Amino acid sequence: MRAAVSIGITGRVPEADVRALAPRVEALGFDALWVNDVPHGDSLAALRAAASVTSSLRLATGVVPLDRRPVASLEFAGLPADRLTLGIGSGGAERPLALVREGLDELRTRTDAAIVVGALGPRMRRLAAERADGLLLNWLTPAAATEAMADLRRDAGTVRSGARRPRGILYVRTIADQAARPALEEEAARYAAVPAYAANFERQGVAAIDATLATADGLAAYDVVDELVLRAITPTGSLAELQRFVETVAEWIGPERDESTG
Repeated sequence: MRAAVSIGITGRVPEADVRALAPRVEALGFDALWVNDVPHGDSLAALRAAASVTSSLRLATGVVPLDRRPVASLEFAGLPADRLTLGIGSGGAERPLALVREGLDELRTRTDAAIVVGALGPRMRRLAAERADGLLLNWLTPAAATEAMADLRRDAGTVRSGARRPRGILYVRTIADQAARPALEEEAARYAAVPAYAANFERQGVAAIDATLATADGLAAYDVVDELVLRAITPTGSLAELQRFVETVAEWIGPERDESTG
């Protein structure tokens, strides 16, 4: 694969499990460990645990909702800026563009970490292209991801001539065990019930489950992005299941992973 490949987990994974899992993710050659920031699940705390047991693995949040966690409340101690990617989003803010724009500016004064913006709609994606280090996409089919990447390059090119272009990163909910299919279907149904995501699926003309991955056969279609985050969906989210997930998808990718991340 040409895209770098990373692993994604939820912020509710216990820190002890993160410390056990992260070294294996690093040893298998994955590019980064991404942690969703969710209620009752602190992505930065989880990444701090991962940082303590790794040396080269990139660490990323996907994404911190700034309406719930303002920039001033974020603590970066124990997180190496040269390995850290801060994914931020608007959450349920009434003025989403303004919140993320102001958050970007404030974060630039507080950390040297890379900053990427999670975006569904065209205006937020354009903001990411113009101001951030990357665009974090979510719940897209390969065809929709191809279009989004073309838009990202176009929008970035209009204002960032000669500058390093922002990266395009795509989160894909993935199962490596058919026993996890009910959990995947439940996740897809949950997102399909959220109006913003429902509109996203309607624009693509697909069902939510169509934007997920269940076998190795679909991996190559995502070469269109710079980084593919395989967001682990397992039957119960246990450490043993997450470890099996990481080992299995490493086998899916095989030696091609070294070519993409080296």
